[in-house]
Amino acid sequence: MSRREFIALLGSGVAGWPLATRAQQPAMPVIGYLNNGSPESDASRLTGLRRGLNETGYVEGRNLVIEYRWAGNQADRLPALAADLVQLRVAVIVSPGRVATLAAKAATTSIPIVTGFANDPVQFGLVATLNRPGGNLTGFNAFAGELGAKALALLHELMPSIATIGFLENPSNPVSELRTRDVQAAALATGVKVQILKAGTDREIDAAFVSLVQARIGALLVGNDAFFNSRIEQLVALHAIPTMYTFREFVVAGGLISYGSSLIETYRQVGLYTGRILKGEKPADLPVQQATKLELIINRKTAKALGLEIPDRLLALADEVIE
Repeated sequence: MSRREFIALLGSGVAGWPLATRAQQPAMPVIGYLNNGSPESDASRLTGLRRGLNETGYVEGRNLVIEYRWAGNQADRLPALAADLVQLRVAVIVSPGRVATLAAKAATTSIPIVTGFANDPVQFGLVATLNRPGGNLTGFNAFAGELGAKALALLHELMPSIATIGFLENPSNPVSELRTRDVQAAALATGVKVQILKAGTDREIDAAFVSLVQARIGALLVGNDAFFNSRIEQLVALHAIPTMYTFREFVVAGGLISYGSSLIETYRQVGLYTGRILKGEKPADLPVQQATKLELIINRKTAKALGLEIPDRLLALADEVIE
């Protein structure tokens, strides 16, 4: 071999080294995010999800890709969006709420699914048991759908002279009737009346508040619902009536009072599970986690604007008072 041939051979080999090195590097994992809302309505969830992923070593854009699929509050689009994520062969699907989760579960039995629940997932057939979910799905239960009676009692303690409290519920929610019965039973025990208000669209939310004002109802309890949770700003903007919510994000945005967990914390837990699955754990072996901390959050600035004096007992019970 001549010197010129040797140098040419050596040069071609060196040129190939970077390509070979890149070929040996693993591709970044891709997860899918499927929900019925929009980027704006999911801001708190995404904050929590990314926080949990970061804690497990995954940072979006650095060593992780997230493919987002939002239905824009058109639930009939979810099956096609779920099928699209399956076709992309994402490593995990994150699907907040029952409707998106059912679409994901119908689309795949092999891709792991991690979700945040508001009610018992066993009741809806999403998992076999809480400790051993089986199949390809696990997640975090925030108990948000089971707190109506306690929330009504706290709202009545805040405003003991109120004779009638409104209860805003989404009639399309599959547990709407059950929650309504629980709240009505709690109201009967408390000695107040409940006026049921139903809303499943932006226009119906506005109409519900108009009817509250016209009926001179003194307080409102907003039921937990994925649609309501995607309308935090809209609901809080109508807080001329003292209102109790489920998640602290409503109070941070200017609402009066909430009792429940945090959307950010719920989806931080979802992010932690997603990271663990990316590292090789199986959803069937990850127990459905239960919320262990329910918080009472009060916005004293909003209370003053409404002319309310917060009882000392509630202030003492509050986990956080926003001034």
